[in-house]
Amino acid sequence: MRPSGRANDALREISFTTGFSHHAEGSCLIKMGGTEVLCAASVEARVPPFLRNSGKGWVTAEYGMLPRATHTRGDREAARGKQSGRTQEIQRLIGRSLRAVVDRAALGEMTITLDCDVLNADGGTRCAAITGAWVALSLSVRHLIRMNVLKASPINGQVAAVSCGLVGGAAVLDLDYAEDSNADADANFVLTDGGGIVEIQGTAEKAPFSEPQFLELMGLARAGTERLYQLQRAALEAA
Repeated sequence: MRPSGRANDALREISFTTGFSHHAEGSCLIKMGGTEVLCAASVEARVPPFLRNSGKGWVTAEYGMLPRATHTRGDREAARGKQSGRTQEIQRLIGRSLRAVVDRAALGEMTITLDCDVLNADGGTRCAAITGAWVALSLSVRHLIRMNVLKASPINGQVAAVSCGLVGGAAVLDLDYAEDSNADADANFVLTDGGGIVEIQGTAEKAPFSEPQFLELMGLARAGTERLYQLQRAALEAA
């Protein structure tokens, strides 16, 4: 029995609250169980120096956690004067994930930055950030079309992410902190609705896991992200 009482192939309860940030061009608060991440999209009419005069836009991300998002208080990275390696790795992952489903030539020379701030952490914060950021990005593009800045959406697919792991010898979907901290192996799957793979991060915490076990986790991730795509679309329809 999982600590949450869920079936092995069940996601946590998930919700999207769109328009949560009043001033951003697009935003949503995503809740995946006890994990809550605020995703806000900001649009700028410029690109990084390496893209100037290229005709292509840029989509990037920043990620952070509030000091009491976890069981004990964490220092603010701004107070330390630098970001941790974990923060840098996660925000680069979010940016890569979103760029995988954006036609940057169709976007034009604009930058869309996704700020993903973890309000409460109970496992899977990077997966929630990616899944919620796609909704915020889509809302910002909708805003640009409404303002006649863009004629059509440069977004050419959906991207979502979910964790899977081996806990007590069983493959399970969407780990919360209690499971993640005791897993025999865990992996994060970033997948697109077209069947593409953006990134898979998998680690054996104890003994190595087998290829059949990996394929079982992959199957769970495919099913889980299919449900996430449905919820993303529903959030946009309701916005």
